[in-house]
Amino acid sequence: MDAQFLIRRVHPQAVVPRRMSKLAAGLDLAACLPVEGEHGGAVVLAPGQRALVPTGLAVAIPAGFEGQVRARSGLSLRHGIVIANAPGTIDADYRGELKVILLNLGDSAFEVRHGERIAQLVLARVAMLEPRLVDELPQADRGDAGFGSTGR
Repeated sequence: MDAQFLIRRVHPQAVVPRRMSKLAAGLDLAACLPVEGEHGGAVVLAPGQRALVPTGLAVAIPAGFEGQVRARSGLSLRHGIVIANAPGTIDADYRGELKVILLNLGDSAFEVRHGERIAQLVLARVAMLEPRLVDELPQADRGDAGFGSTGR
């Protein structure tokens, strides 16, 4: 049986995620904000400010997978908007509303409106390995050489 990725709207105005090109790895996630009047609600992020932005969606990710919430490259390039905990992880057993921690690293305020694409969700397989405590690790060419040890 094929693994299924199930999505449920927890808010009736939530936008169903979609790929913006045929081979895009990520599904775009949109903000689900209160719609107030003609222009709708908004979250304004001042430079250096972060906010938890709801999507109005809950998901069921199959066992053996995780959801990775990543920044949209266009928002990062044009406005300095990034995901504060990138990539954010959605575990396969989480069923609550998806929310995205946006951070404004830009020079000016950024306004997030209802329906605006704010992040992308990539589904990825995960290895569910259990840790095993040992006295010695296997040898490797690199050994314990750390930061910057493989070149510039």
